[in-house]
Amino acid sequence: MASNTPAPEAPFRPDFFSGEEGAERAWEEWNPTEDSVRPVRGRHRVVKQRGGLARSSTVLGVGVIAAVGAGGMATAQDKPPVSISLPDSIADNLPDAKSLPGVGSLLSDDSSDTDAGNTSPLTAVTLASDTDSKTAADGAAGAGEALRARILQQAEQQQAEADAEAKAAAEKLAAEKAAAEARKQQTAAEAKAEAEKLAAEKAAAAKAEAERLAKLAASYSLPTSSYTITSTFGEAGSMWSSGYHTGLDFAAPTGTPLKAVHSGTVKSAGWSGSYGYRTVLELDDGTEIWYAHQSSISVSAGQKVSTGETIGRVGATGNVTGPHLHLEVHTAGGTGIDPMTWLRDKGLTV
Repeated sequence: MASNTPAPEAPFRPDFFSGEEGAERAWEEWNPTEDSVRPVRGRHRVVKQRGGLARSSTVLGVGVIAAVGAGGMATAQDKPPVSISLPDSIADNLPDAKSLPGVGSLLSDDSSDTDAGNTSPLTAVTLASDTDSKTAADGAAGAGEALRARILQQAEQQQAEADAEAKAAAEKLAAEKAAAEARKQQTAAEAKAEAEKLAAEKAAAAKAEAERLAKLAASYSLPTSSYTITSTFGEAGSMWSSGYHTGLDFAAPTGTPLKAVHSGTVKSAGWSGSYGYRTVLELDDGTEIWYAHQSSISVSAGQKVSTGETIGRVGATGNVTGPHLHLEVHTAGGTGIDPMTWLRDKGLTV
């Protein structure tokens, strides 16, 4: 069992002082609060006062512990109380616990009073500390739970915002896709409508052209019938003085009738060198139609003729190799053009 030994007594040295003043000071009470006292390092001793308790920090500590132990107040929250025993020489000299500063107020004169007001100062401190700790723990737990709830709320809000943004982006993408598809369909429909319109216009134009050609065909005629095309416009060869063929040759038997391709006026009719017997028919727009190599002429200059009227007959006069009609077409300016193209433009099939 633990025990505390008393502090050694300080030896009395009357010769330390001299005279009455020394004797008086020899028994003067030690006052540690005086400014004259200098701090002493290490172990030190004090003068014992009238055969009583040596006032040292060790003895005072032992007295406080003894007083608290005697009152049954020294307890620990998580450890059993520890018994303290002292030698009789020290226990007899201990002061009353109630006379110690700060301790007497903790003890009650009535030992039978077990009310919390008399025995609870230290315990109350412990309980208060426990309560404060529990309250602080509860407060910390509540604060942590509130922080956790706020973090979860913020996370849920952020997730909701992210979901809303994703939904908006998806809806925007779907709308853009739908708009693109609609534009594509609209473009396709417009292209189809345009193609149909062009086709209709083309059909209408073809129909109009057919009608025009039908009307022209009604007013134009081929120069002869029962023929064979033997030479076309622009063919090169030494048999032609210009080096190339200037007309369209319709080979037919001699005496086959030659007709006016359109109504007009006979500009000339007679012999024309390598052309043989030639008739020139001038149309109303100034175009000239030349009929060459005729065997005979049926019209005269200045005579007006109508479409399909006989103006002569196929022959082999002039520079020829056989009976045929050499047909030339000249514009109002005198330029020779392809007779086949001109006849087809008038709705005729050559």
